[in-house]
Amino acid sequence: MKCVIIDDEPLAIDVLRDYCEKIRLLDVVGTFTNALDAIAVIKEKEVDLIFSDIEMPQISGIDFMQSMDNRPLFIFTTAYSQYAIEGFELNAVDYLVKPIPYHRFVKAVVRAKELMSLKEKDKSMKPYISSSCGLSDVQTGYIFVKADYENVKLNIDDIVYVQGLKDYLKIHVAGTNKPVLTLLSFKDFLEKVPEGQFLRIHKSFIVNIGYIRSVQKNKVIIYDNRIPIGESYKNEFMERLGL
Repeated sequence: MKCVIIDDEPLAIDVLRDYCEKIRLLDVVGTFTNALDAIAVIKEKEVDLIFSDIEMPQISGIDFMQSMDNRPLFIFTTAYSQYAIEGFELNAVDYLVKPIPYHRFVKAVVRAKELMSLKEKDKSMKPYISSSCGLSDVQTGYIFVKADYENVKLNIDDIVYVQGLKDYLKIHVAGTNKPVLTLLSFKDFLEKVPEGQFLRIHKSFIVNIGYIRSVQKNKVIIYDNRIPIGESYKNEFMERLGL
């Protein structure tokens, strides 16, 4: 993977470059103390991965990431842990707090490589999927969501229902009593999953239709859970089920 390092502290750049040289799959094509100076190299070299500090002069790492259209993968490196949630909301691969242990750096790079491989696989499969199968690119059988500082793979058919909690979603998965908590909106979730399989039945709930055991007047029964049906969602829900 071609990568660049951006940090306003030269010593921090030296540490990351030393780490990168120990991993064969990384090729450092440039180091910069200012994000704006990196733009030309990122475009010219078709960079795959950017290691970026957050608090820097002229433009922060987060603002720099937001300014990019076809952005590479990002791993944030910073001394300030309070930026972690904001970094993950932007779909950064990882967030490394200085001083960065080598084993933690390796874990982040492996995660980036896995994501890059998935992106390449999706690109190679998309023409076949669209022309031969008539399927959308969400119908791959699984999705990835960020939870507990990592990208968690969830089989779509195993997702029972989703509950909204302010800025978070609690994804309930079959076969486990521990739901997955992720920073994701209902809109983003529905874009990741097949359209006909999941239905929003309440301002705080989406259900997998396949797990519905029965429907009461204003409730859906899934296992032992009684999930409310919101009035504004009721007609579409009943119509979808033919009730």
